Amino acid sequence: MNTSPQLVIGYIGNGKSTNRYHLPFALNRPDTIKVKSIYQRTLGKGGWASIPGVCYTDKLQALLADEEIQAVIICTPVDSHPALVREVLEAGKHCVVEKPFALSVAEAETLFQLAEEKGLMLQCYQNRRFDSDFLTTQQVIESGKLGKLFEVNMHYDYYRPDTPAKETSYQKDHAFLYTHACHTVDQVLSYFGQPQEVRSDVRQLLGNGRMNDYFDLDFFYEGLKVAVKSSYFRVKSRPSFVVYGTQGVFIKETEDRQEADLKKFYLPAGHADFGLDSPEHYGTLTYYDQDGCYHEEKVPSMRGDYARYYDALYETIIHGAPQLVTKEQTLAQMKILEKASENLY
Repeated sequence: MNTSPQLVIGYIGNGKSTNRYHLPFALNRPDTIKVKSIYQRTLGKGGWASIPGVCYTDKLQALLADEEIQAVIICTPVDSHPALVREVLEAGKHCVVEKPFALSVAEAETLFQLAEEKGLMLQCYQNRRFDSDFLTTQQVIESGKLGKLFEVNMHYDYYRPDTPAKETSYQKDHAFLYTHACHTVDQVLSYFGQPQEVRSDVRQLLGNGRMNDYFDLDFFYEGLKVAVKSSYFRVKSRPSFVVYGTQGVFIKETEDRQEADLKKFYLPAGHADFGLDSPEHYGTLTYYDQDGCYHEEKVPSMRGDYARYYDALYETIIHGAPQLVTKEQTLAQMKILEKASENLY
């Protein structure tokens, strides 16, 4: 059994998810995280460079039988999640599952029940809680300069018409709602909590029976509306965040820059400016103060860092801290997505 202060982990899957959104951050915490093994069904497929010191295997049972490995991260297509989660939990390992966690509430509930029976941690990977634009927006809200909050608009836009055009039939696991709303809905639930009501507008812009390529979800709280909107057909993206209060407005035009750097293989290790906004990316806060004086100022962006998910995971498994992403939050998200998908048109 592991006796070191490190959390020893293994991965199932060796594609973009593992190599772009996990390994650069897990490997950037060498004092607390040790990546020991990566399982890939077909070794070498995909062209990702091997990480020195990491064991690559095409034998899943070898990874699961390794007593040193304490937690396994599942980074495979969502339809494979239920069977793999069961295998990981039956092997006595804690488990982290990429978004979307599952394709149905019933499926998710069954997996959480098994984890509880085994006395193991099961958690969804919600790294977007550590997006710079989201963290900066929270900071502005908590400054009180906006006054009483009454409206938040969150946008996650692309112009990628070829993506839905290639889909000739509707598949739930490819739906924009499940592959992208899983980011922003979690941000809403993690910061604002459970809403009183959710209304949805989920569309197939290329016609009935085609890919879901648009969604608009409205979350209603006491005196507050939070809207999450996304589309594959936005030639010009809307601001990442627009927040209105009784005394002002905060507009953050651009989204977190970690992904942009990762796509260029500009990694957090060795680059102090990884993911950092430049001044031209800063949001603008416009407000009236208590004396009625008008202010307009740029807000330096907070640093985003997906490695903070691994910091929290370490604290949970090694020191028994509460989970960052709770079962209740994951199930609430799944219920929202499931109900919204029923109104697809």
